[in-house]
Amino acid sequence: MKLYNSYTQQVEDFVPMEAGKVNMYVCGPTVYNDPHIGNARPIVVFDTLYKTFEALGYDVTYASNYTDVDDKIIKKAIEENKTEKEITDRYIESYKQVRKDLGARNPDYTPRVTETMDKIIHFIDELVQNGSAYVVDQDVYFRVNSDSHYGELSHQKVDDLLVGARIDENDKKENPLDFTLWKKTDQGIQWDSPWGKGRPGWHTECVVMIQDVFKKPAIDIHGGGLDLKFPHHENEMAQARQTCNSTLANTWIHNGMINVGKDKVKMSKSLGNVMQAKDLIEEFGGPACRWMMISTHYRAPLTISETVLENAQKEISKIQKPMSQAKFQLCLADKFDLNAPKDEASWKTFIEAMEDDLNTPNAISALQSTVKEMNQLLRKRELDYDKLNQLFASISGMLYVLGIDLEFPQPSEEDKQLYCNWKQAVCNKDYATADECRAKLMELGLI
Repeated sequence: MKLYNSYTQQVEDFVPMEAGKVNMYVCGPTVYNDPHIGNARPIVVFDTLYKTFEALGYDVTYASNYTDVDDKIIKKAIEENKTEKEITDRYIESYKQVRKDLGARNPDYTPRVTETMDKIIHFIDELVQNGSAYVVDQDVYFRVNSDSHYGELSHQKVDDLLVGARIDENDKKENPLDFTLWKKTDQGIQWDSPWGKGRPGWHTECVVMIQDVFKKPAIDIHGGGLDLKFPHHENEMAQARQTCNSTLANTWIHNGMINVGKDKVKMSKSLGNVMQAKDLIEEFGGPACRWMMISTHYRAPLTISETVLENAQKEISKIQKPMSQAKFQLCLADKFDLNAPKDEASWKTFIEAMEDDLNTPNAISALQSTVKEMNQLLRKRELDYDKLNQLFASISGMLYVLGIDLEFPQPSEEDKQLYCNWKQAVCNKDYATADECRAKLMELGLI
């Protein structure tokens, strides 16, 4: 398996810390609203990576958090006269539904900030005690100058960051780049701490949850959207260095951002072009939305438009039909084998594409070539049932890894009888009945 490491800016051979096992953490959403399609891209990217590792025989432990402490959450709770937990529980369920609709499994661990608070406070105190953080008026800030490697993940120099920094009105900071670890507050949900009542800063939460879930100072893979590389991931890494002398993860993976429409305008709340994931799923279906996202390499920008989604629907129908027909023919002959081995040649081409830094466009090409081979086989007068079973198994495996959740129902006895009636009518030269049966079979997608 080869993966692009944002830290080294190179495609590298993936070597896990422990042979045969992968530990992976992906930054999850701040749950104050329904997930937009931008939130959905990392769901798809890292679920696909999970399933690829699984197909290669790795034992994967996958964690992705819910940030359930934030000013936006507090604001919404006040507006709706509800508790923060009522707000976050609602949108966590919404997020889970989008994940399910997109054919993604739930991560093995989904920690919440509110459930990790004692450990977060202890972690911040450790930074204060070792001099990497300082307290001013019950707020706690990370001392960026304490980390001589700061900027290495985002490949920026501290001097350049200072030149480009906005004028900071917060004169409590020693350095404009210093970031908040603990925020004094008297509004909304808060916790007691050695520095007073308040809540944690965003950049600290994930570091603690990673170490709490995996019980180690560093993991194999840390992922998220490209927008998180700086400052969020940079700040996570800085804290890990100062507490346990680690880079937090050996491989850092970032998916590209989303553009909207034919003009390829970046999706943003300020432009008012944010698309809710559930709306696109309702209109085009979960499989089409996922296909649209994997048709572009995960590191590249992804353009969303109605045309792109309609094309995704068409591509899926080109798979659905021959797979249904193949299963029907195998069941008619009582040859359908759920445990049939995959076709070696097609599966090898597919999995090699996935091993190449998750090259889903090339993997889709391998899938489409295999479907084409199945179509050619189905048109033959004499069916090779063993080969058909193998192709069915290969395509099923490819769809699983890509997360395209399609169903190929078991043919009913009525379906089988309809097929027999069609063939008998043709033999009897009863073309009116034959045409009627054939039309029904075509409508069912069985021929």
